[in-house]
Amino acid sequence: MTSFAPDSIVLNRKLPLWYQVSQSLRASILGRSPQDPLRLPTEERLAEHYGVSVLTMRQALKELEAEGLISRHRRRGTFIEPAARRGTPVRLLGSVDAIVAQQSGMTTELLGRGRTAVPAGLAEHFPDLTEVATYHRLRCDEKSGEPTNHARNYVRPALARRIDPEDLVRWPMTKVLRDVVGADIGRITDTVEARLADPETARLLQVPLLSPILHYTGVTYDAAGRVLDVAVINYRGDRFSFTVTLETT
Repeated sequence: MTSFAPDSIVLNRKLPLWYQVSQSLRASILGRSPQDPLRLPTEERLAEHYGVSVLTMRQALKELEAEGLISRHRRRGTFIEPAARRGTPVRLLGSVDAIVAQQSGMTTELLGRGRTAVPAGLAEHFPDLTEVATYHRLRCDEKSGEPTNHARNYVRPALARRIDPEDLVRWPMTKVLRDVVGADIGRITDTVEARLADPETARLLQVPLLSPILHYTGVTYDAAGRVLDVAVINYRGDRFSFTVTLETT
């Protein structure tokens, strides 16, 4: 029986090999053509293909099996699940409403709130303040209950006094600031980068320690250019991708 042929990968020895292999194989599976065979090569052949040990390959396959992308059958082999699901895209299309809509289909738990001194890394955004209000939330998929991201917001205290915490369980901070508090939002600047999950993020998102994640920073400005809120969000790297559309007209 013909086996599925995965793409090759150049391994980075600074990152966990099993994770790199699982993500490469995941991309190959999700990008396969309909006519490609569903049967995977044996563990030994896959290990040889990727240049890793059989134990490393076995760990990578275990991750894909837990995700529902493959099924393993004793004596029959390992097979791609025909209905393997793709990760949920996060689309940043240039409007505040697009950012608000991105959080639909998720449930939110408020993990904590309070006040803190302005973090050193955010001092440039709040040069006129010594402290900010903080909110920490965990979002989960509405259907599966699986954690998808956790967010920390740093907000001007004057605005925070008008925020009902219950609203943050129902809506994203952007919507609360605009539609409930009445803030005049002028623009939002987004930055996305790849990072490795620290112990807190790994625990909250239920991923292995040092797994790649998408680290998002969103800075919300009012019409006068003053920063109202800084959102720092860690997304599961195996569930999200970011797409930015640039219009030419």
